[in-house]
Amino acid sequence: MNKKLNITINGNEYKFITDENVFSPNRIDKGTLAMLSKLELEHGNKVLDLGCGYGVVGVYCASIVGVENVFMSDIDANAVKLARKNMEINGFSTENIVQSNGFREIEWSYFDAILSNPPYHEDFSVPKGFIEKGFNRLKLGGKMYMVTKRKKWYKKKLISIFGGVIIWEINGYFVFMAIKKDMSYAQKKLKKTKKS
Repeated sequence: MNKKLNITINGNEYKFITDENVFSPNRIDKGTLAMLSKLELEHGNKVLDLGCGYGVVGVYCASIVGVENVFMSDIDANAVKLARKNMEINGFSTENIVQSNGFREIEWSYFDAILSNPPYHEDFSVPKGFIEKGFNRLKLGGKMYMVTKRKKWYKKKLISIFGGVIIWEINGYFVFMAIKKDMSYAQKKLKKTKKS
């Protein structure tokens, strides 16, 4: 059965339809709110909501950067259907929403920001793919934002790919932000090893 939510994010009000089969159907997830509180975007930035669920992050970003600059994906067909409905309810178009396992069906690149609240209760294979492939989809200066309840693995992984990470602890969640400066840190280390 569908539920209706009215949500205020950073002073803006949005409406959402959810159901019991999606993540955090009764209220906006506190981790997502924590990540959005640290997000820095400007109109015209190109954004990917990776693992969009019912569309909270994508809808919020569309109100800042313009809907034509927001791209959304989720592995779950029901989540994608709800994300499309929620974009429409909030006055946005839905052409940039796809069902995709990680980056498999995502053709877009050169993002200013990739945002994700990955499934961190399972093994690390999903966030590993998000981080490694996400690095390649960012433009230079692009930022990857992630939120989880775990710190150590994400910190190490983001540093190994990006060369650094900023971490905020908010309400029991860790918000990570890593910037793509040039080729990956891992690639640089490999080049140095080959030279010596």
